[in-house]
Amino acid sequence: MEWDKIEEYEGAEIQHGPNNNRTYLMNLGDADPVGVVEYLHELCVQKSYSKAFAKVPSVKAVCFLAAGWNIEAMVPGLFNGVLDGLFLGRYYDPARREVEPGHFEALCSMMTSLSPQAPQPLPESLFTRVCTPEDTLKMSVLYSEVFERYPFPIHEPDYLRSTMDAQVEYFGVWEGENLVALSSSEKNLEHSYAEMTDFAVSPDYRGLGLGLLLLTNMDTAMSEQGIKTVYTIARMRSKGMNATFLKAGYHYSGTLFRNTFISEGLESMNVYYKKLQ
Repeated sequence: MEWDKIEEYEGAEIQHGPNNNRTYLMNLGDADPVGVVEYLHELCVQKSYSKAFAKVPSVKAVCFLAAGWNIEAMVPGLFNGVLDGLFLGRYYDPARREVEPGHFEALCSMMTSLSPQAPQPLPESLFTRVCTPEDTLKMSVLYSEVFERYPFPIHEPDYLRSTMDAQVEYFGVWEGENLVALSSSEKNLEHSYAEMTDFAVSPDYRGLGLGLLLLTNMDTAMSEQGIKTVYTIARMRSKGMNATFLKAGYHYSGTLFRNTFISEGLESMNVYYKKLQ
């Protein structure tokens, strides 16, 4: 598989490639927004990408909006607890701006029926701990078991080790030496936020609330490390994952239309956030 690559453009961090058939402005940094908007447009035209996607501070979004981008989600105080973060999309194929049928009806039903709750106690045979570089082979095996396809090469131990060097912290649930559930916090220490992501639970251990337990542990760890805001981009089709964030007290803040290729095709993603400080 040809993975989407991450490159730097004038200080901005951009992911793009055929895997998700899009450009993704991951971090604007100190780059000139006008130049970045033009560069992303050129990439989409040259590579025939069907969507451009970006995460930017609200104060730097005007150039994107003027160029025809749309606001798909907003996280209050994402940047250092002060500046709102906008998730923006520009569509080069009309199909990329269509959400799956029944999406909002299902979301409204969950939001009205679920309330924050504490995770259920672990069975005595299970325990939690933060993962280390020595665990990356077992981590890659679990990710391969759960995800046939993913936006990043989490099936590769070397990639997982490299992310640990780049402010990503992985949390696991173990039964002896067997890793049965996993998640990660992708920290941005400069702007004091973290993305809660990469949740995977072995099929034999589902129904124990391990996702909520991991998320609760990550919330506590990130708060202790001074992170002010946490968010996630959750698969719209995963009712359990959406329910996990609602149970953990996260707030829905928008939907990214046909944004990510995970399993069988391009899926829409829901954005949730939580203020820790």
